[in-house]
Amino acid sequence: MKHNKVGSVMTTEVVRTTYGTPFKEVARLLGEHRISGLPVVDEDDQVIGVVSETDLMAHQAEAPDPYEPKKRFRFAGLTRSAKRRAAKAAARTAGRLMSAPPVTVHADDTIVEAARTMAQHRVERLPVLDEEQRLVGIVTRRDVLQVFLRPDTEIRDEVVDEVLVRALWLAPSSIDVSVTEGVVTLSGHMERKSETEIAVSMTRQIDGVVAVVDKLSYRLDDSHIRPDEQPYHGVSEAWVRHL
Repeated sequence: MKHNKVGSVMTTEVVRTTYGTPFKEVARLLGEHRISGLPVVDEDDQVIGVVSETDLMAHQAEAPDPYEPKKRFRFAGLTRSAKRRAAKAAARTAGRLMSAPPVTVHADDTIVEAARTMAQHRVERLPVLDEEQRLVGIVTRRDVLQVFLRPDTEIRDEVVDEVLVRALWLAPSSIDVSVTEGVVTLSGHMERKSETEIAVSMTRQIDGVVAVVDKLSYRLDDSHIRPDEQPYHGVSEAWVRHL
């Protein structure tokens, strides 16, 4: 299957900053471009960190209040997290404010992989790197969500062509495939249970598929057979008889 790549949806004109960029300039860039984060790059255009609105807010939150009486003892300051907060409060440049190491993706990663990375790290945008680890773009949650805007007809065509014909070597009309609002329903009769599982699993991986409704039946339950014992490597007997 041909998954859409991050490079096809990313923004190539990236607002970036360097290690020594002053705090106020970082804030200005975020506000002027209405973005929530900036990649921090070195002299080779490689991403060394990301500075976000959250980092700037942490700076302000931890800054000392001139009207608050000083505390003689601050045991919390001995913890690792407190030390990080104190460093943010004292930061004056992007390099001191940034979160590192950066969470990134590559231009040839799939959009699904980018979405998983965003969810896992709870971030809204990811710097995109090329093969030499240089910054080439930015991908956001909005960009990633474009994959779910694929027309139902386009999704159905890919299920038929890539799953039924190419993967399972079945006739295009052998299984009924219907798609409504990204939900794919597979109906019909197949030779083996393993083939129905392959059909459902591969359909779920297609870009733009929200869910799969499995209405497939089968003649032979081969779930108890080890993979090395299955004849024809998963190809149906009906297909073999046509050779």
